[in-house]
Amino acid sequence: MRLSKYLLPTLKELPADADTVSAKLMLRAGLIRKVAAGLYEWLPFGLRVLKKVEQIIREEMDRAGGQEVWLPIVQPKELWEETGRWQVYGKELLRIKDRKDTEFCLAPTAEEVITDLVRREVRSYRELPLLLYQFGIKFRDEIRPRFGVMRAREFYMKDAYSFHADDADLEKTYKEVYDAYVRICERCGFKFRPVEAATGAIGGRFSHEFMVLAETGEETIATCDVCGYAANIELAESTAFGSKKGEPLQALGEVDTPDCWTVEDVSKLLKIPKIKFIKTLFYDTDQGPVVALMRGDHELNEAKLQRHLGAKWIQKASDETYRSVAHCEVGYAGPVGLSARVVADWNVATVENGVTGANKKDKHLVNVNLERDYTLAPESFGDLRMVREGDPCTRCFRKNTEKPTFHKLAFHKGIEVGHVFKLGTKYSESMSAGFLTEKGTKSPFVMGCYGIGVSRIVAAAIEQCHDDNGILWPAPLAPFQVIVLPLNVSEPNVMAAAEKIYSELRSRGVEALLDDRDQRAGVKFKDADLLGIPWRVTVGEKKLAGGCVELKSRSASASEDAPVEEAADRVLKKITP
Repeated sequence: MRLSKYLLPTLKELPADADTVSAKLMLRAGLIRKVAAGLYEWLPFGLRVLKKVEQIIREEMDRAGGQEVWLPIVQPKELWEETGRWQVYGKELLRIKDRKDTEFCLAPTAEEVITDLVRREVRSYRELPLLLYQFGIKFRDEIRPRFGVMRAREFYMKDAYSFHADDADLEKTYKEVYDAYVRICERCGFKFRPVEAATGAIGGRFSHEFMVLAETGEETIATCDVCGYAANIELAESTAFGSKKGEPLQALGEVDTPDCWTVEDVSKLLKIPKIKFIKTLFYDTDQGPVVALMRGDHELNEAKLQRHLGAKWIQKASDETYRSVAHCEVGYAGPVGLSARVVADWNVATVENGVTGANKKDKHLVNVNLERDYTLAPESFGDLRMVREGDPCTRCFRKNTEKPTFHKLAFHKGIEVGHVFKLGTKYSESMSAGFLTEKGTKSPFVMGCYGIGVSRIVAAAIEQCHDDNGILWPAPLAPFQVIVLPLNVSEPNVMAAAEKIYSELRSRGVEALLDDRDQRAGVKFKDADLLGIPWRVTVGEKKLAGGCVELKSRSASASEDAPVEEAADRVLKKITP
């Protein structure tokens, strides 16, 4: 490809509204252009990368036994009503009507459509297991699109679904696709971690996220370098490793705390450490009002609370709910006399002579003790808190119960590029999708779901692989393998040598780009670094006078000389695995 004829509009200045490294570099290097908030055009340079990612994923899905299909992006309301998600999915679901006033949505995912397809076409256990996948556009009407194509409203992904006769069969396919995702990440050249994760809006019983490690990632993951445990911060396990110290119980008392209602403020006023506090947190849920008790120095993990309750949804309680449950002004409640269910984190049980709200404005209780003073004891205790960096690893503890070893959790930032789920029968039961067993009875499909963001992988690669000058493409994703760069296109000898090397590379199957633009050398070098093509062949008059050209890796500081006749061979050896 000749750069003079190629649509590759690079930019010198940083785009003002680009908020991540990948967004800035994708715009500057001419991979994408913004049409509207969260909507992007993919230009030829960017599309080449996107298609390379797609092909890697396709090869690994085929290797795992998948069959490719093509599903519509416009999906009928009726299917979403069968699963109940038309009402609960929220404003991210873009609902539309056709000329007959029939309602549809633009697909944010494809569980309903794929389940409908399989229930119409698969009848017997003999046709199972079945693994179907597709590449397609998805649309989620994000309230605040950001991070370029990483959190766009329209994005390109691969989603796959598997159908099974039982859980044991699902487990086999889940492991096969999990392994396929590991190979995809490895082939893309990523530093990554598969981590245990919450299932979110998709639902299901169990899931793993595939996280590309990058300081700019918006997700936090907790890992143990000893046992290999890794989990999303929403799921990372904690427990009460401590115990009561056996302090003498002090007399319960009420103290004035004027205009102080946060743990931070009351702790400063009373000069009592936050570890001595019990926070009383109020939530509305589909099961009614719930109060969660937390130790004062800990943060509640709402995802854990929802799982602990088995609730379909939870949200912070309104002021009205707060007052009706606590019978006091907002900010001064304690776990006494509450008109709601009460649950508590394990660590609350370790608090001795603690501090809580007194259910009176500007008042708090001191020397509160669980067994003696709680008039409404928690109905259950569990792991409800957000883990902190340096916390003990629960998995190490469980593996060594006789001689507990407390290895510390480390935190990393990551970008989620893939997610695999064990859905179970969540969708097949609600849509009456099943098969005839060997005994002739009907049973619902046991399902798995496996998504990976194709466009997000492109952005994640740039977030992980860049420097101050531009992109550093991993070789498997690079849009071109080599850029041939003649410094003076008006010099016949220079162009003749560049054309020779360029033609030899292309004839041997190398993806080469010839920068035949009549531009200054500095401009060409800067563009070459910005584009991130792994190898550069520079043809200049001085080197050419000695019969040589210059070879340089994008990631190296030094270059090497090669005879013109050997340049193509040298490059081929360097790019061949």
